[in-house]
Amino acid sequence: MARAIWTGSISFGLVSIPVGLFSATEDHTIHFHQFERGTADRVRYLRVNERTGKEVEYSDIVKGKDVGGGDYVIVEPEELADIAPGRSRTIDIVTFVDLDEIDPIYFQKTYWLAPTAEQYARPYALLREAMARTNRAGIATFVMRGKEYLTAIRADDEVLALETMFFHDEIRDPANLDDVPVGSGAKGKELDMATGLIESMSGQWRPEEFHDTYSERVEKLIEAKRRGREIVTEAEPPEPTAMSDLLAALEASVAEARGGRKKERSDATKGAAPTSGKGAKGGKKAEPDVSDRDLSQLSKADLTAMARDLDIPGRSSMNRAELERAVAKAAGAAPAKRRKAS
Repeated sequence: MARAIWTGSISFGLVSIPVGLFSATEDHTIHFHQFERGTADRVRYLRVNERTGKEVEYSDIVKGKDVGGGDYVIVEPEELADIAPGRSRTIDIVTFVDLDEIDPIYFQKTYWLAPTAEQYARPYALLREAMARTNRAGIATFVMRGKEYLTAIRADDEVLALETMFFHDEIRDPANLDDVPVGSGAKGKELDMATGLIESMSGQWRPEEFHDTYSERVEKLIEAKRRGREIVTEAEPPEPTAMSDLLAALEASVAEARGGRKKERSDATKGAAPTSGKGAKGGKKAEPDVSDRDLSQLSKADLTAMARDLDIPGRSSMNRAELERAVAKAAGAAPAKRRKAS
């Protein structure tokens, strides 16, 4: 059974609902210990005086704030404890705002709120239903583990969710970013193609279809090394799209996305064996003939289209040279050598 990490009450107006706070997420990051290479000796961190090189006891450590010019203001733990907020037992909602007005950048971490006993289920459900009907979030502050949090409480299906939030002065101004284009520099056809690509790639949000592939690869690496197997490295990432190839890349991407969706629909409705013979109705699409074509003279967009027709896996992540080799191999032709400039 889940254990609450904080207990108290939601308070709004004259209503108070005892609740417990529960983590809504969990971290699946794989953690490692550190060892000295070539040994079985663990590496550990020590608190060391940088001048003497001697270890310092934790009870002898104080904190210092850099105020510039090599000067520090030293603060004792007791001084910080004197001004720390006390343990809060209430989540005081000060206002309700339209949930859609909150920029997601302010959300930090999600927790679940649940009533602490059955007798509090009715007022809890009443608050949840009212917030869902009005699409409102309750803005509140509370203290947990000696820190004050700004929060937004919202309805989430059958439960109330509490989102810890960043304060306004913790959000960085994007105007400080370099190379961000000001205004719209997109041209008509490029913008139409980009919009079409987005539309053709659109679908329903299915979070279960996405998973942490890096952690899976780390697990496979650990298991392979444990069993003494060969380690296979990952392929290189795709090259950035050059501005001169942008429109061609968009056109090829749109065609590939639409082609993939047509293939999915065809596979879903296919009930009989395909007819054979070229040119027959419902027959298999003829593969592109590359035997008499110099692949080295084709653009990346042309090679991408041919790779799609040949149903070459992984084509979207290939660079131009990889596409040329893959198309030649799939079609049974040798890659054409590039002509030297005379």
